[in-house]
Amino acid sequence: MSIIIVTGSAGLIGSESVRFFCEKGYRVVGIDNNMRETFFGKGASTEWNRDRLLQDYGKNYIHHAIDIRDREAIAQVFNTYDKDISLIIHTAAQPSHDWAASDPHTDFTVNANGTLVLLENTRLICPEAVFIFCSTNKVYGDTPNYLPLTEQELRWEIDETHPYRKGIDENMSIDQCKHSLFGVSKVAADILVQEYGRYFGMKTATFRGGCLTGPSHSGAELHGFLSYLMKCTMTGKTYKIYGYKGKQVRDNIHSYDLVNAFYHFYKNPRVAEVYNIGGGRFSNCSMLEAIQYCETIAHKKLNWMYEESNRIGDHIWWISDIDKFKNHYPEWNLTYGIQEILKEIFTLNLSRWL
Repeated sequence: MSIIIVTGSAGLIGSESVRFFCEKGYRVVGIDNNMRETFFGKGASTEWNRDRLLQDYGKNYIHHAIDIRDREAIAQVFNTYDKDISLIIHTAAQPSHDWAASDPHTDFTVNANGTLVLLENTRLICPEAVFIFCSTNKVYGDTPNYLPLTEQELRWEIDETHPYRKGIDENMSIDQCKHSLFGVSKVAADILVQEYGRYFGMKTATFRGGCLTGPSHSGAELHGFLSYLMKCTMTGKTYKIYGYKGKQVRDNIHSYDLVNAFYHFYKNPRVAEVYNIGGGRFSNCSMLEAIQYCETIAHKKLNWMYEESNRIGDHIWWISDIDKFKNHYPEWNLTYGIQEILKEIFTLNLSRWL
């Protein structure tokens, strides 16, 4: 039986990957030691999600509460399943700009060193396996902030004649810009995944996501935009907007659509590919627009406050150009728009948040 290894398996994309592949009949081995609680506090714990996966999938889901930086423990997992491993989906990460600045050593070792540990075990033990890495659009640093943007009533928008009007593609430089320390650690991992593909001929893919979202997100103030926004709307907790007049734009991709993209790559893999992936023009919103959607869905007003200073390395406007991936895999399509995503987050978290 083919074995799928998923790191960060109790997180948003990890748990979606577990569900997706278990329901297709694969046996999935999850690696997750709930460091999200360490990063963001008890409210961000993923234990509830881990327990739900164990309950739903029984013997088809095997969980290991180990750290991806632990070379001996990771090697033991890989050696246990050996050549039966056909796919590694690496989603485990320290995901926050702000947290990275508070503890750069942990941020870098989790994001960069942890990725190296996984790649090296793949190369030595199951080199024919497909390796998929969840990177981020933050590898482009603040370069997108120098695009010609115009201010509208509720959002910033790019000039209609600009080549990036449809979205930003993979040709944007990741050099000579400010990244945030989080962005730097993800750049290191991103390049490692590409290099193992090119240097060793491994089947690797780097997916540079915008905002990844869905109902399984343990949203926290420092990470998980739509999930945390809806949680605050539902519970009455105050939400803080940082800079750009609340008009900053993000494209948002539902976790199912992203994992379905992983599946398409897995079935027909390539070497050392890089894809910008997100909601594109199909699924994007500004902060102010997202607040309006949340209030309509929850039938409540959000308590929010504004702080003039933006987060370091934060984007004013980001929409992904996903044409490269769609050209390589024309049968894949986005299925969730912003409002559908928020309605699902609301409905599936009623009992947990209220």
